[in-house]
Amino acid sequence: MTLTRRRFLKIAAASAALPSAAHAEIWQGHAFGAEVSITIRGEHAQVQSGLSQARAALRDIESLFSLFDPKSALSHLNRNGVLLAPDPQLLAVMRAADRAYHLTSGLFDPSVQQLWRGIAQHRNPTDYFETIGWDRVKFDAQQVTLDAGQALTFNGIAQGYATDQVSDILIAHGFSDVLVNIGEHRGIGGSWRLGIHDPKHGHMGSRTLNDGAIATSSPLATPVGKVGHIVHAKAHPQWSTVSVEAPTATLADSMSTAMVMAPREQIQEIIRESDVTRVTLIDFNGDLITL
Repeated sequence: MTLTRRRFLKIAAASAALPSAAHAEIWQGHAFGAEVSITIRGEHAQVQSGLSQARAALRDIESLFSLFDPKSALSHLNRNGVLLAPDPQLLAVMRAADRAYHLTSGLFDPSVQQLWRGIAQHRNPTDYFETIGWDRVKFDAQQVTLDAGQALTFNGIAQGYATDQVSDILIAHGFSDVLVNIGEHRGIGGSWRLGIHDPKHGHMGSRTLNDGAIATSSPLATPVGKVGHIVHAKAHPQWSTVSVEAPTATLADSMSTAMVMAPREQIQEIIRESDVTRVTLIDFNGDLITL
């Protein structure tokens, strides 16, 4: 499996987690700018039917949140500052993002897109600070409205949401042994063994996933200018890699993004106030801490 972008979780001998008599089918594809895969144990015809619906759902979700497709709902919103009658799935992600914003005291903020773009273009970051502020984004079932100069990115949560939606489709098809990898991982059944990797220090250990999700963020996995790709106007990365385990990939994804910039005490507080079950931190010296 090729490691791409900020995704430094990879399957470590996943087939060993399946019973020896089990038949596992693996679909591999590309979505959200990264390689994705779905591993399912089941009858071939049933697997193909489930995969067909899962892949269609994945295409639909990507068409909403892509920053590279000018026809996506998010591109339309960023271009025009307003989006009428937003898709229910866009609203679901915005509600989850709003929860993450408040849970992390603003460290998770989808309104950093202009700052990210400015850094990527080697411009002065402070020129874009005034555009940041998720609390200035207004949304309901009728429309989404951005404040002047704002643009959004859901790269820190949309992959997790897609992972959950695909997982729910496969659960509805009756599958009980599935590993979905859409940048984040969610296991149905298991056990699924995954390795934690850091861009500087390499393999740092493994985790076993059973009916839950895990997401990992490593800012320097994809440098943007002289900094990592996870940016914020008021905070800087505190950790080289953060891996978060939670019941849903949506929560794990957003929390791993935000916790990269959070001191240990704040991370412990977030754990107490949320459904996060475990956090693995790797500092810049290569020390590993489990909370």
